[in-house]
Amino acid sequence: MAGSAGRRTLSGGIFLLSSLILAATDAASNEIALREIVVTATRGPQAIARSGSAVTVITGEEIARAGARTLNEALRRVPGLDLTESGGTGATASVRLRGGEPGQTLVLIDGVRVNDPSTGNGQFDFSLLVPTGIERIEVLRGPQSALYGSDAMGGVVNIITRKGRGEPRAAIAAEGGSYGSRGVQAAVSGGDPRFNYAISLNGYDTAGFSRWGHRIGRLRARHPWPLENDGARRFGLSARFGFSPSEDVAFDVGGSAYVNATQYDAAFGAFPDTPSSSVQRLGQVHARATVHAFDRRLKNTFLVYANRTERDYRSISYYGSTAAPVTDWSKDGYVGGRVGASYQGDLSLDAFGLLTFGGQVERETLTSTSQPVLPVPGLRTTLDDAAQTTRSLFALHQIALAEHLNLSLGGRIDDIEGADRFATWRATLAYDIAESGTVLRASAGTGAKAPTLYQRLDPLYGNAALSPERSFGIDAGIDQKLFDGRLTLSGTLFLNRLRDLINFQSDPSCRPDQPFGCYVNVARAETSGFELAAKAELIPGRLGLDIAYTNLVAIDRTTDLRLARRPENAARIGLTLTPAPGLVIAPTLVLVDARYSAAHEKDRLAPYARLDLFASYEVSEGVSLFLRGENLTDARYEEVKNYGTAGRSLYAGLKASW
Repeated sequence: MAGSAGRRTLSGGIFLLSSLILAATDAASNEIALREIVVTATRGPQAIARSGSAVTVITGEEIARAGARTLNEALRRVPGLDLTESGGTGATASVRLRGGEPGQTLVLIDGVRVNDPSTGNGQFDFSLLVPTGIERIEVLRGPQSALYGSDAMGGVVNIITRKGRGEPRAAIAAEGGSYGSRGVQAAVSGGDPRFNYAISLNGYDTAGFSRWGHRIGRLRARHPWPLENDGARRFGLSARFGFSPSEDVAFDVGGSAYVNATQYDAAFGAFPDTPSSSVQRLGQVHARATVHAFDRRLKNTFLVYANRTERDYRSISYYGSTAAPVTDWSKDGYVGGRVGASYQGDLSLDAFGLLTFGGQVERETLTSTSQPVLPVPGLRTTLDDAAQTTRSLFALHQIALAEHLNLSLGGRIDDIEGADRFATWRATLAYDIAESGTVLRASAGTGAKAPTLYQRLDPLYGNAALSPERSFGIDAGIDQKLFDGRLTLSGTLFLNRLRDLINFQSDPSCRPDQPFGCYVNVARAETSGFELAAKAELIPGRLGLDIAYTNLVAIDRTTDLRLARRPENAARIGLTLTPAPGLVIAPTLVLVDARYSAAHEKDRLAPYARLDLFASYEVSEGVSLFLRGENLTDARYEEVKNYGTAGRSLYAGLKASW
């Protein structure tokens, strides 16, 4: 049954891609080209039309136009990307690319890995991020371990912060609205050919709503008492400085810090609504030097970096009878650290293309502690204290053949201290017909994810014999511009097979002192489907259309059941209207199919449609008012079983720049 569904999905995708190809052959032969530059697909500047990869770029201007107070809403416009929040602003936010697990998505800030080494699966929690000083976000889909190593099995999300340019500029914005929410943003930037700077900050505070049970009728019928609000306070700061003493030498230093203080609920038992709270912190710094040599034929890039995550929980739950509940209260802390250094060389081979090569050394650490407070106080105990070093070598060769064909082939070896050494590869093809605005592309490669420190070395549940998770993925697609560039169509077919996935379960291979189980390489999965995107300028300067659609079949091959939290169909349809000078109105409709909240097709979640709207009006040069409405139809839905979502919400604010 699952196999036939996958075949139907691929057949439908092939039909849609064939339609796009036929449209390409009929396109007028004017000089239209997809010349947007990306850096993530090849570890360096490259025209997206020649990269051969499925890449989506979200610009800082698009984030600002959408009025996004979090990055989550901006990311939802990416085909092939699914994001779930466990109960509103400040709650855990997980990203899955093409049906992979959250820990199989690599997250970079200015090219530096920031996945949390202290989490069980190594995932990055997107609730930490606020849209502070972001120039662009590049989302690269498909296995990318050959370029970036572990965690990049599903793809890469690269957040690139703003670089100062031109005359000094400043901007400030403030807003307030539903659920007692208020926020402020500020930024300054500037630069010349020798020196540039950009500094920005963002603060947001909301009283929120109960993460458990909010607007969920079946739960409120069983638990009619008032629910406490679970608020959140978030802060973000980013800074970046550049210095170029000559045309051949440049230095770049930057860093960012994020804090998310939030309340949450235990969400189980007779008392699911509890006053638990947490504080999460992320700090990262980097320094990069770029030196050109041999008449600029060789570009040398040296990078050193460090980041640290801290998660402190005040975990409170109640158990026992409703007449005499017992309070269970513990203080738990997790600290993950990372320091590293890398070198990358980009050597021009003239007619033989570009050779990119380099190496990296990175050390990760994990520390976790726990202290019982109630019902019996105790001492703070260290549960985990582990570290590992990874050494990597990589190479990528890009070459253009004839006039239109661009090829690349790359590979990487990662050697983890005390664990396995693994190798990955990736090949891409792009056929770029600039005259008709057509790009045909395909890629194939392998991915791998090393077991996390917790999975390997936790004293209670760890398994030092774990092997890396592995995958093989292919995709093929077309990008087409029509009508003098007013319409852009994009379609991609993809297939990924994953094996040796790490699950927690009771197993004969667990140690005798692990009666409750351990982590083992037992699972297999397959994901397939297609992604469609369209951007159209329906009425030049007046009306624009932006559509993203994903069809996904994600199957657990050990059970042949659908994987949890992966909707088969998801779409986002956005309009941008400019009915008068200075006035912008942008409604967005989000459509999500039914899916399961838990494994083994348990806890089915109903499909939903949500309508949002953003409007802004420029009252004078550099000053604008904006209004944002979320879930205007007051749709009731859940992204995670029993966790609430916001009802109809309104926010208003003011922006000024000079």
